Amino acid sequence: MKIRIAFLQLLPAGSLERQWEKGAAACREAKRLGADIALFPEMWSDGYAIPQDAGALRALAVPADGSFVRRFGELAAQLDMAVAVTFLERYEPKPRNSVVLFDRHGAERLHYSKVHVCAFDQEKMLSPGEGFCVTDLDVDGGTVKAGSMICFDREFPESARLLMLQGAELVLAPNACPMEMNRLAALRTRAYENMMAVATCNYPAGQPDCNGRSTLFDGVAWLPDEPWSRDMCVFEAPEAEGVYVAELDLDRLRAYRAREVMGDKYRRPATYGPLAEGK
Repeated sequence: MKIRIAFLQLLPAGSLERQWEKGAAACREAKRLGADIALFPEMWSDGYAIPQDAGALRALAVPADGSFVRRFGELAAQLDMAVAVTFLERYEPKPRNSVVLFDRHGAERLHYSKVHVCAFDQEKMLSPGEGFCVTDLDVDGGTVKAGSMICFDREFPESARLLMLQGAELVLAPNACPMEMNRLAALRTRAYENMMAVATCNYPAGQPDCNGRSTLFDGVAWLPDEPWSRDMCVFEAPEAEGVYVAELDLDRLRAYRAREVMGDKYRRPATYGPLAEGK
């Protein structure tokens, strides 16, 4: 089973309605290119704008069940393609940085809010999410266990580990920051240590503090018929704006997980007490 993931590496369009129109056009292009899943960069509804005035921020936030998000669910059903749409979510006491994943029938399968907000910077204006979740996502040919983490979440091994422990095979990771060698190394490591694929969609060059380079790490470090390790980065986009599609070989990943030793195989959770205690 193979899954085609579209990375909607787009520049913001300037208003909520234009974000919808540009995002919808990109989803249609993703479907034309044969994608099973379309993934937006972080907080697409407002182009990752985070006003430091509480009133202005609330004015930009949209409800998770409102028309901006709901229309992407309707579009997913029309296109027979899963869509992971990102948005500044209306929430109390402060808005959240969220993603909703619709399956190819338009049903909401996952609603995740960024746990590790960048509270040292502009995201101090946001409420953090409360946990990580995984869903069975129906795609053409079968299902894939999918979860999400957003941008700064990747810097915490616990994020990906909790997703792996819930069975995640594919992690969808919206992003809004420069993808340089150290952040790419963190994504590679999360894929390697958990034996799971990580798909990251970033804003292109031209968006402040962003540079494209959306990636797919497939989580397979070795193949039985090859003498040495392989590059798990099976796709890296250029810096330019565009809709890019990469293929994930899910059968190969599942076979790898069955025979290799990372992930949950040899963990000793009884010795990890201080992690749970927050020390």
